[in-house]
Amino acid sequence: MQISEVLDFSEPLLIYALLGGFILLYGLVSLILKEKLFISESLVATIIGLILGPACLKFVDPMKWTSRDTITEELMRIVLAFQIMAAAINLPRAYVTRQFRSMMVMLIPVMIWMWISSATILYYFIPNLSFTGTLLIASCVTPTDPILANSIVQGSFAEKHIPINVRHLLSAESGVNDGMGFPFLFLALYLLESPRNPNAAISKWIYFVWGYHILFSIVIGAFIGWAARKLLRLAESRDWIDKESFLVFAFALAIFVVGGVGILGSDAFLACFAAGTSFTWDDWFREETQGAQLQEVIDLLLNLTTFVYIGMIFPWSSFNLDDLSLKNLIIVSILILIFRRLPIVVVLKGFIPTIHTFKEALFAGYFGPIGVGAIFLAIFTKKEISKCLKHDGQDIDEEAMHHLHQIIFPIVTFIVLSSVIVHGITVPILNIGSRIDIERLPSIASISSQVARLPVIDFVESLSLERDNHGRVRKKEKTRTEFGRVPIKTNQNERYKDYEEIAEEEEETETFPYHVRNDTIINVSEEGGDGELISEEGDDGLIDDKVSPKIITTNTTDENAVHSSSTQIGEDSNNKSEQDKE
Repeated sequence: MQISEVLDFSEPLLIYALLGGFILLYGLVSLILKEKLFISESLVATIIGLILGPACLKFVDPMKWTSRDTITEELMRIVLAFQIMAAAINLPRAYVTRQFRSMMVMLIPVMIWMWISSATILYYFIPNLSFTGTLLIASCVTPTDPILANSIVQGSFAEKHIPINVRHLLSAESGVNDGMGFPFLFLALYLLESPRNPNAAISKWIYFVWGYHILFSIVIGAFIGWAARKLLRLAESRDWIDKESFLVFAFALAIFVVGGVGILGSDAFLACFAAGTSFTWDDWFREETQGAQLQEVIDLLLNLTTFVYIGMIFPWSSFNLDDLSLKNLIIVSILILIFRRLPIVVVLKGFIPTIHTFKEALFAGYFGPIGVGAIFLAIFTKKEISKCLKHDGQDIDEEAMHHLHQIIFPIVTFIVLSSVIVHGITVPILNIGSRIDIERLPSIASISSQVARLPVIDFVESLSLERDNHGRVRKKEKTRTEFGRVPIKTNQNERYKDYEEIAEEEEETETFPYHVRNDTIINVSEEGGDGELISEEGDDGLIDDKVSPKIITTNTTDENAVHSSSTQIGEDSNNKSEQDKE
């Protein structure tokens, strides 16, 4: 028997081996990539897909699959369902109602601008397209992608540098607007189907899309989520459900909603977000599964698989069609990434209560990634165009529809590739920029600011200190001290703590085992050495309260200096007391 008869290089087995090997290798260095270099997993997976696919090594060529569009559509559908459900579950309690105004601004005027501006750019740079045709293509790239959004709203960099209000807003918006992209798509599609009767197209769009496709999906999704929450609470209270089933309940709910609502012909993605929001309305399920990490594991496997597949299906040969050129696609992608979202978010900043500063508006406007949702909508649009072409008797421009059917997927996928690259390197660039801290440079202003951060201590009575045989500073006389207020950093928010309140716990002790050295609180109560570092100045110049500082004494360890400092303090206090008496 020859080796060639034993070996089986069939494409499915090759895909399993390559995908599994990539996930294994990625896992070995995942901490370095995500927590040190801050490179998103979607960018890495897309690059691997480009290398393994027909663009480079040609190990796998999905372009030759007869059912490529069906496989692509269903893979994107299930991944979007999971990510939309995860985005809804991870939001704070009743977030949609508490931030309703911000959500409405981001979903209505901002999305309309994203749709119109993208269509305008396409109209001027892609030849032989009507403006209605560009509206159809632009509807695919209007929604932001929840998977790419997770790369910036989660992780150590996001927790440290991005305000939580911006993270929640981006997560909620990316979760809901994949379903809100359908009204723009159907409006353009109905206008193309009835070019001579726009009134009929708009009437159908209002009662069918907004009535059945949008409102009905929200109602039925919220009801399913509410019923699932009640049933899960009942099963958990009576010990009917085990731990494993409890953890996967949300994922099963996502699959059920997408399948069930999809059968009804309504908006499955919007229903999925409504179900997830209703399901975790009281935060009970999120708190119960907070440390399980199951969601992160499933997300990782699906995201890596999806973006490797996306890297393989880019139609490189279609990027240079008669009506398309690589130069025009690059220009279109750059302009869309700049003008599609950033200007309108900055202009409407005052109407979005969740965005507090101009810097937050810039970031929220810049970060509107285009990804899995755009590819799903492109495949969905191709299928709808095919349905229109099969129906006889309709007043449509068949040549224009065939042209749209041919170019919509190359245009959308190239914009997706641009967004994956640009938004994938956003965090590394921001990380490099964050290391350049101008405020750390030595200057008079920085020195004065450090002095201003020292606690203000006003001694009313004389204070005399002495050092015992162990090197610990002790007070010799009873004193009464008024303590100032010192800024302390807690969760990136500045607050003030009274040292007098801290010292109340130490009223009966005679030992002061702490002193300050160069803005650092040192514990000198241990025998030997200079002491133990218990608290140090944070990145923003504020004292980090890992250990609450006790009473702070002089910042020198020399015994004579301690006595001289205490004597000077006592004289100053006595002089002040005499002046008060006079």
